[in-house]
Amino acid sequence: MTTDLGNLSLESKDDNCEDDVVDPWNVCSKSKTGIDYDKLISRFGSSKIDKKLISRIQSVTKKPIHHFITRGIFFSHRDLHSILDLYEKGKPFYLYTGRGPSSTSLHIGHLVPFIFTKWLQDVFNVPLVIQLTDDEKYLWKDLKLEEAKKLSIENAKDIIACGFDRKNTFIFSDFQFMGESPSFYANVVRIQKSVTFNQVKGIFGFGDSDVIGKIAFPAVQAAPCMSSTFPFIFGENKVPCLIPCAIDQDPYFRMTRDVAPKLGCHKPALIHSSFLPSLQGSDSKMSASDLNSAIYLTDTPKQIKNKINKYAFSGGQVTVEEHRLKGGDCSVDISYQYLKHFLESDEDLNKIERNYTSGKMLTGELKKILIDLMTSMIQEHQSNRSKITNEDVKEFMTPRKLL
Repeated sequence: MTTDLGNLSLESKDDNCEDDVVDPWNVCSKSKTGIDYDKLISRFGSSKIDKKLISRIQSVTKKPIHHFITRGIFFSHRDLHSILDLYEKGKPFYLYTGRGPSSTSLHIGHLVPFIFTKWLQDVFNVPLVIQLTDDEKYLWKDLKLEEAKKLSIENAKDIIACGFDRKNTFIFSDFQFMGESPSFYANVVRIQKSVTFNQVKGIFGFGDSDVIGKIAFPAVQAAPCMSSTFPFIFGENKVPCLIPCAIDQDPYFRMTRDVAPKLGCHKPALIHSSFLPSLQGSDSKMSASDLNSAIYLTDTPKQIKNKINKYAFSGGQVTVEEHRLKGGDCSVDISYQYLKHFLESDEDLNKIERNYTSGKMLTGELKKILIDLMTSMIQEHQSNRSKITNEDVKEFMTPRKLL
């Protein structure tokens, strides 16, 4: 019998990106079409979300499927069938996701897992825990400890603005919650005792010059997979969890799935998203050091318009005449890729694809559609966020019994 650790080793990092690199800190593709996700499924040993599974989700929930699934944005899973089995039997599970707070504002790529997690919470009506790994960012980034803590609060406001059910959602920062919860720390130590240095080095590629905090950190991200970390929510019940996350976070949970049975806990189930590409193209990564690589939730309408018009990589042809003749390439066009994520109407998206591919629609027209959509979406988010007070944040971050 193989374990989840079987495929854990990450590919070596390559600054020239001669092959796809995906790990918790690096995402790079050699192709303008982005990461080869079928190859990644094979490498990581996960399962593809196919039409049969999509049909089962719809049958079990009796709700319309989110377009993130039907369009392949959430494309891979581990043990999702087991979660659907529990739901059919009326047995409990909970959702767990997170955010590493490294900047004052999220960008639209950060929104993808939270938009989907909110849909899961609404559809299944289950508790949700959201981890803010301010300790991780302190260890990996050039941040002061107090700054990392403040970023947690700011990011929490952006997350709350997504509309999560406050009666059924607990948000916690590691710095704060670790000091308040003996159960959290106990599970962290139990996991640390169950994973060797050689294993964690092989999983995450740590070297001799890495600080010991990095080597110990994976257990901190693993602990929320165990319901005993939250006795105020679940009591002594052992409740399984489902983790919606980008696939670069999968190594943490492959490690956890190997450890969990040894500790008498359920293996976490996962559902993975692909990456929203940088404005400059699917072969580059959104970067906090390059504000023009992403659209941020604090951007003004003018900034959004300028970024998309100036930086969004085009799949169009060099001249209007050539574009009318040959049409555009939606597989590399960033404006189309963003619309694929955030334009909810399948009918409208299909029409845009047909018109752009045929050459009927020009790149400027396509960008105008995206500008209007992004402006409306971000202004709505900014309005929601402006209404969130420090008391609201405190309520979400207070350990308490959920529904």
